[in-house]
Amino acid sequence: MAVELCLLLLLFCGSTISEVQPIYKPPPGTLDFGFVPAKTYDTGAYHEPGPIGILFKIVHAFLYLVQPNSFPQDLIRKLAQQKFGNTQGDYQKAIYYEIGFIVSAALGLLFILLLPLVGLCFCMCRCCDNCGGEMHQRQKKNADCQRSCFATFLFVASFIISVGVLCAYAANQHLTNQVRGAKKLLNSNFKDLKIFLNDTPVQIDYLVRQYNTTKDKALSDLNNVGPLLGSKVQEQLGKEVHPALDAALTMAGAIRDTKEALENVSVSVEVLQEGTERLHANLTDVKMHLSNTLNDSACSAAQAASTCNIIRNSLNQLNINANFSGLPGVSSQLAKINDVLKIDLSSLVQKGYAAFNDTPDLVVNQTRNILSDIKNVLESVGSNITTFTKTLPVQKILADLMIYLTQSEAYVQDYFPVVEQYDFYRWLGCLILCCMVVLILVFYYLGLLCGTCGYDKHASPTTRGCISNTGGNFLMAGVGFSFLFSWVLMIVVVLAFVAGGNVEKLVCEPFEEKTLFKVLDTPYLLNQHWKNYLSGILFKNPNINLTFEKVYSDCKENKGIYTSLHLENLFNITEFLNISMYTEDVALKIEHIQINLSKIILLDEIGKENLLNFSSSGIEGINFAAYLTEINKSVTKVDLLSFANDLEARADQLPKGALENALKGHANNIRMIHNQQVVPLEQAMKYVKARSTLNQSIRLLKRTSSELAVKVKNVISAVDAAQLLINNNASLVIVQETKKYMGTIVGYFEQYIEWVKESVAMEVAACKPIANVIDTAVDIFLCSYITDSVNTFWFGLGGSSIFLIPAIIFAVKLSKYYRRMDTEDVYDDTENGNNGYHKEHLYGIHNPVFTSSVEQW
Repeated sequence: MAVELCLLLLLFCGSTISEVQPIYKPPPGTLDFGFVPAKTYDTGAYHEPGPIGILFKIVHAFLYLVQPNSFPQDLIRKLAQQKFGNTQGDYQKAIYYEIGFIVSAALGLLFILLLPLVGLCFCMCRCCDNCGGEMHQRQKKNADCQRSCFATFLFVASFIISVGVLCAYAANQHLTNQVRGAKKLLNSNFKDLKIFLNDTPVQIDYLVRQYNTTKDKALSDLNNVGPLLGSKVQEQLGKEVHPALDAALTMAGAIRDTKEALENVSVSVEVLQEGTERLHANLTDVKMHLSNTLNDSACSAAQAASTCNIIRNSLNQLNINANFSGLPGVSSQLAKINDVLKIDLSSLVQKGYAAFNDTPDLVVNQTRNILSDIKNVLESVGSNITTFTKTLPVQKILADLMIYLTQSEAYVQDYFPVVEQYDFYRWLGCLILCCMVVLILVFYYLGLLCGTCGYDKHASPTTRGCISNTGGNFLMAGVGFSFLFSWVLMIVVVLAFVAGGNVEKLVCEPFEEKTLFKVLDTPYLLNQHWKNYLSGILFKNPNINLTFEKVYSDCKENKGIYTSLHLENLFNITEFLNISMYTEDVALKIEHIQINLSKIILLDEIGKENLLNFSSSGIEGINFAAYLTEINKSVTKVDLLSFANDLEARADQLPKGALENALKGHANNIRMIHNQQVVPLEQAMKYVKARSTLNQSIRLLKRTSSELAVKVKNVISAVDAAQLLINNNASLVIVQETKKYMGTIVGYFEQYIEWVKESVAMEVAACKPIANVIDTAVDIFLCSYITDSVNTFWFGLGGSSIFLIPAIIFAVKLSKYYRRMDTEDVYDDTENGNNGYHKEHLYGIHNPVFTSSVEQW
């Protein structure tokens, strides 16, 4: 694709090129194709004029006053189509648009024609002693005021002329400096064009090579079909398989726990039976001896009879409360559980886990041939892309363009010294024009200096000093040169004004506002048979909507030349990147993947039978209530310490004698039994642990046995359902996951295609250089360098020329006050007061010192 991009580039490149591509950042989770290689261009198509830019803005404002009308698009279109003048209104519109230039030029022509004539008449008039040519000055009371005013006005006019000359000189020098620096800008553009031509095939190759990134990722996924596809299949099936196997494994653990609990019950009961039986024997012996004592004749006495009866009635309390000897045994259940444990159910379940976890390996083994075919397809796609790009004549086109560019650069290098030479002539001519004005200013400034410094207000007009007289002569010399040079200056000003002003209004401003492009994009303007000229030239199809304005704007934004020039009409990248036939082939092969998981056995019949044997082990027949009842009973029916204390207290109620001592002896024996047997049964670790273990084990067995048959049945049913899913319905899961897997593989190619399209549109052969060349030629060279400088030159020189008129008037008037006169006015002292002159001097007396013949001019 990039190839064709280059092709169009080369068509347009005959006119332009230059700059940097935007950065591409792949979205998270997608393939990273990196950055399209791009080099930095040197050309900056922007000109900053510096301080003189203030003058340029002033001139632009003046031109707006002269010509405030908008760009005449209709007139330009008619002129380009050679239809101008077909209607009478065209000339009126043209005159209306150019009225400011016409009036200004007419005034300039009037200046050119009249000023030499006025100067000639003025000279002849002075030769006839008129127009101030007579060397006689009449005395006036306000002579000093007039002289000062004339000197001030002349100085102001001269200062304004000086400013105008400086502006003209600055513009002249600015243009020369820019012409001298233009070579660097030209070389920069040529350098950027070469970078552009050299960089474009590199970018194209990069796009093509990035197919390998896609291919490598696809191959990586294909090589990891087990972890990717197999694991996904396993994950989906595992939603049913894992709970079933987990339940079976839990049941295997329950069997082991049941055996352990039964063993604990048997051992704990034996321990507790041993302790309670010994206690029972001792209590029975104490009760027998106590009964014998109570049968003694001493108890028949009236004082002891009631007490002995009370004691005799309480003897039944001397007995154990928790009788573990009467609990049923669990040996039969334990024997059955031991038979069940002869088969390792956990091992059988782990085999089921292992078989199910081998799903990725089964997928790899069963897809090996198909994946090999898919890899061959991917390799063929890459080969086809590379082969196709090599068939396009990109290198030849770029080589031809490079030759053309090199020749153009050589031509510019050869003729640029000629341009500099002609610019030197122009600079010299403009400098001479400025020197004409400077010469006039020198005479005016010298005249003002000499006249002001040499003037003596006490001297009479005929006796003025040499310095003052010289000042007056300088002023008249300035007037003479003003008449000689002013019309020449005005001719240059009028020509530069008409040319530079119209270029600014008809080219520079419309170019900046892009209205010039709108005119160029007018249908059938440049070719009466083509609706769109640019597309007609490039594609031989004028109906394609390709405009100069759009191309320039896109290139200004540094978009790819493929997008800017609509190269899809010459080379459709979508068709080039249409690898759907390959992806369809890949998808078809992936869809044909057949994976058989019937070899996976989650739990064999032995394991299931083992579970059934566990459910029929009889643990549910254990009398859990009896066990729990005995466990919760106290060791004896009565607290032996309390009983012993009570017995001793009642013995104290008897008369002193053998009966009392015997009963107290029995009380001590009961206390001894309590301390030596009851307390250990209640607090000794052996018995406490036995009682606790028995309690936990009985409760565990009770929980395990609760609906044991139903639980086992549910486990077997879950295993059977999972096995059925693997054997019969796994194909549906495999198809679903295969489609997802296929979508992932094909998605890599779609990412590659979208990335190439975006890169070609925005990064490959970014056409900012085209806009740079146009900006360099029009905006910088023509408008900023030449037009602005020329307009500023005529603006300054024209202002100076116009202010020569008041300067001439004030210089002629002022010279009369500085030059030495031939005659002077004389008044009588009695009439006008003493004015410093002898009254006998008559009006018009000749000055013997200075003859009028010398001062006629």
